[in-house]
Amino acid sequence: MEAKRVAAERAVDFISEGMTVGLGTGSTVYYAIQKLGRRVQAGLNIRAVATSVRSEELAHELGIKLVPFAEIDSIDITIDGADEVDPQWNLIKGGGGALLREKIVAAASKQFIVIVDESKVVNQLGKFPLPVEVIPFGWELTVRKLTQMGLNPQMRMDGNNPYITDNGNYIFDCHIGAIPNPAQLHEQINRVVGVVDNGLFVGYATKVIVGHQDGSVKELTAPYKA
Repeated sequence: MEAKRVAAERAVDFISEGMTVGLGTGSTVYYAIQKLGRRVQAGLNIRAVATSVRSEELAHELGIKLVPFAEIDSIDITIDGADEVDPQWNLIKGGGGALLREKIVAAASKQFIVIVDESKVVNQLGKFPLPVEVIPFGWELTVRKLTQMGLNPQMRMDGNNPYITDNGNYIFDCHIGAIPNPAQLHEQINRVVGVVDNGLFVGYATKVIVGHQDGSVKELTAPYKA
């Protein structure tokens, strides 16, 4: 876990006094919240919003001030992980089940810092299954459409029951294979009625920090944008 920890802790260095901070979800972000908690206990004054109940509970335990979304206009920095990052900084997210809340927070953020270990950096998205959040009502019809699109959706399970997101929805993990055009696929999936959103994050990342098992950290150079 050293790679995750060093990437997470580097990201927290970009947080400064008085900021509004978005806290992502997942095993890498856990280390970021831990370090941010230590900085808050040492006197750093910030306020935060969380993308999941798990992150909210951890922040509360560490004394990080959480505020309702109604009290903020924008977020200075959000730190979050990713399941895959391609050379254009397109992401697959949602392995932890919080993709919708993560995307809402990312969209409101001035800076969106992505923290990953080296295994998550790929030449092309798609080896990791793409999560799609679907409302329970009529889900069979929604999934039938996703299947017709060739996305091979499989319901995410929690033991013997469907996995339920913090928003009360289902997640279907789509085993697509290579995704040559993430932006196009994102739009195609979100046009399906019953889909809430999907785990493709296109154009959100402003910084990508990669941790390595030897303890080194690298900030990727900004991608070429057409």
